[in-house]
Amino acid sequence: MAAQILMRLPTRRTATILALAGVFALSGCGGHSYNWGWYVVSPFDPRGLKNLAFLADGMIATVTLSLVAIAISVVLGAALAIVGLSRIAALRAFNRTYVEIFRAIPVLVLLLWVYYGLPVVAGIQFSVMVAGIATLALSDAAFESEIFRAGIQSVALGQSEAAMSLGLTRWQTMRFIVLPQAIRRILPALGNQFVYVLKMSSLISVVGYQELTRRAQELVLIEYRPLEIYTMLVIEYLLLILLVSWLVRRLELRMAAGR
Repeated sequence: MAAQILMRLPTRRTATILALAGVFALSGCGGHSYNWGWYVVSPFDPRGLKNLAFLADGMIATVTLSLVAIAISVVLGAALAIVGLSRIAALRAFNRTYVEIFRAIPVLVLLLWVYYGLPVVAGIQFSVMVAGIATLALSDAAFESEIFRAGIQSVALGQSEAAMSLGLTRWQTMRFIVLPQAIRRILPALGNQFVYVLKMSSLISVVGYQELTRRAQELVLIEYRPLEIYTMLVIEYLLLILLVSWLVRRLELRMAAGR
């Protein structure tokens, strides 16, 4: 799986990953006193292969959690942005209050409050996965809202006026004229936010969710090889982030060609 991803990534990035892997490998050949044990994450060792499969399950959980959270946050962020551009002062105030509050609260603090605080305050008990998704979605939606607002405001006002003069309602103008252009312009920023959510998903391990970081921590307790296992964790996150960046750029090129 990792080899297939490397083959599809741009040559420069593949070279970077291989160079980093070489540095890690060569560091075990130096004169350091540390006794390296790469067999715990080696695909050529039965024990290492079992450990890699254990980590791979965590990667699937990380990607699933992040995809659901980013999907919710994009929809919520777009709705908040539209609300923030409303002519009604109360709606604009709601948008500003939401954005300022959730941008100010650290993700880890919000997670702990959602998972441990809501059952006490409101009698609502979420599962670990639902709490993680809710935390990431609520936090990221504040950033998504500002991205969408900037994208919507970047579309020339004359286009909205022309659409409405042809008989389109405000909602139809936003849906068919403004949002398609805004999304094309903010796509790189949306890609950055997906990367942000992927990285922040590692915090869900604090409340026991079996994602990639949690799996690595459990493996360290079993194998007593923290450096090797955490090195593999770094490589796996690096591959995920590079793959997401590559997919976003491919989507940018396709949308530019369609334009």
